[in-house]
Amino acid sequence: MNLRDLRYVIAVADLGHFGKAAVACHVSQPTLSGQILKLEEELGVAIFERVGKQVRLTPVGEQILSHARRAVSASGDITAAARASRDPLAGPIRLGVIPTLAPYLMPFILPGVQAQLPKAPLMLVEDLTGHILPPLADGELDAALIATDPGNDRLASIDLFDEPFWLVMPSDHPLAKAKKVDLDSIDPRSLLLLTDGHCLRDQALDMCGRAESAGAGSADVRAASLETLIQLTAAGYGMTLVPRLAVANWPGTAHRLTARPIDDPKASRRIRLVFRKDMPRRAAVEKLAEVVRASLPDTVRTA
Repeated sequence: MNLRDLRYVIAVADLGHFGKAAVACHVSQPTLSGQILKLEEELGVAIFERVGKQVRLTPVGEQILSHARRAVSASGDITAAARASRDPLAGPIRLGVIPTLAPYLMPFILPGVQAQLPKAPLMLVEDLTGHILPPLADGELDAALIATDPGNDRLASIDLFDEPFWLVMPSDHPLAKAKKVDLDSIDPRSLLLLTDGHCLRDQALDMCGRAESAGAGSADVRAASLETLIQLTAAGYGMTLVPRLAVANWPGTAHRLTARPIDDPKASRRIRLVFRKDMPRRAAVEKLAEVVRASLPDTVRTA
């Protein structure tokens, strides 16, 4: 058994196909298949079920995959630790970012990263929180920008800033006349919400009270992006709650939309930079946190 074979197992599990895994690993398919077969013979168990062109992990294969990911991650940590001893700020930073933050925050911080971390370019992975945290804990990502408590003993976090929520509504809506909107004045039945899995959906429901918001999103909209909700709001389908950074100029719809702050100090979310406690390049992550704070616009408050 060696790390190369474990990488082959991970590639097949992730891609669900021996041919695609071979291409990703830069070897021929017979070479990859042969090495995995030898590994299965060495272990005395089948890692994969091969049914026609489909490839599935066996129950024990699921366990082996989990250990394989940790082993490959640990080997990467050895290399990273050696590199960090020479220059902790050198080498790419694999950064996960949630979709309700990435398009609005990254334009502010990328120039600062390029200036302050010239040898540590960001490799961005945009995905839901639930999809980011497992690879972060396994070492496939170096850090992540999320808006909830990670709830994982293997992870540490740096609080970056508190981002208030604003209500976006059609410009002719009665609430558009107010300078600030009281939470109690928002009809939860008129709220347009993101689909399940987005932490912003849960935060919006919690903010309005889950009991009261049982009928929230009655327009039967489950959008995958804030931009879709904003466009639907402009079309008169309802209202939506968005983080402050998302309140910008909406080309073609600005004249039809009004955004107002929520008159409640709790109507906000805390953005955190999360990373593994035993990450060897902690200095790079802490420097990234400094850059994020220094790059923020005045519309948000540092934590």
